[in-house]
Amino acid sequence: MTTIKLRYFKKDCKIINVLSMILDSPLKRFAIGVVLICWVVSSCTVVKNPITKSVSKDNSLVEAARAYMGVPYKLGGNDHKGIDCSGLICNSFKQIGIEIPRISWQQSDFYPTVRAEDIRKGDLVFFYTGGSFVNHVGIVTEVKSKNEVMFIHASSSKGVREDNLYTNYWWSRFSKATRVMK
Repeated sequence: MTTIKLRYFKKDCKIINVLSMILDSPLKRFAIGVVLICWVVSSCTVVKNPITKSVSKDNSLVEAARAYMGVPYKLGGNDHKGIDCSGLICNSFKQIGIEIPRISWQQSDFYPTVRAEDIRKGDLVFFYTGGSFVNHVGIVTEVKSKNEVMFIHASSSKGVREDNLYTNYWWSRFSKATRVMK
């Protein structure tokens, strides 16, 4: 029998996601690894009942994200020396006064889903780039046309950059979009 518990602990004004599993030995070691990774990359406060902000903040959000353009990718990174995709999103939202979870799969479950054809500036776009769960995220920066939706993200190979959602690479890995702001 497997028991899974999700707990939140507060440390240094940060909420750290800790996953504890009571399992057989090899899986327990894997679970401990997951806990350590979550602990290392956690830096933004997780709020249970987010307050939806006005659409006027979407320009500020995009500007905050674009301030990281060219910053190299760093797993667990959280500053201009190196940043990962969920850190970029978390920091950008934090700069406009919205706190969201630090990990991309948590971010994907935090706000209402919107249809791809309804995506607009400021929405979050989520991807499966490997594995069976959401592991990449970006912020829509501009909707140029039906087939050209630009988003900013931290690419593991090219750092923080903007790409078109509808390229073969990104569209084939697209999971969903969510809207944080009304």
